[in-house]
Amino acid sequence: MAGATATTAAVDTAPEFCHYEDTGCEVWSSCLECPLPQCRFDDPTWYHQYKRLAKDARMCKIIYSEGLTAEQAAKRFSVTVRTVFRIMQRCREASYGMDLEALPALAAD
Repeated sequence: MAGATATTAAVDTAPEFCHYEDTGCEVWSSCLECPLPQCRFDDPTWYHQYKRLAKDARMCKIIYSEGLTAEQAAKRFSVTVRTVFRIMQRCREASYGMDLEALPALAAD
């Protein structure tokens, strides 16, 4: 590293000596307190699937708690009846591997 300059050395300092502002993202206001099991920026595909599952879980909870039929749910959520069945299937499949109640409130949009 014979060609290193003073500016290169300043950029390559230890992380504990760098200023880091924990501004979070749209999920949580602080990275260090975020409820997600991994950062949304680390794997955008995972985050998209996780967000969809959270939305599906919220819809399933409403469908089951209010005893809605597929037709009523489709009308309420402005989706097709087939989409309601897909959502319910995804929730059933996901419930075997994880606690759907543990999903944070990502389904706001």
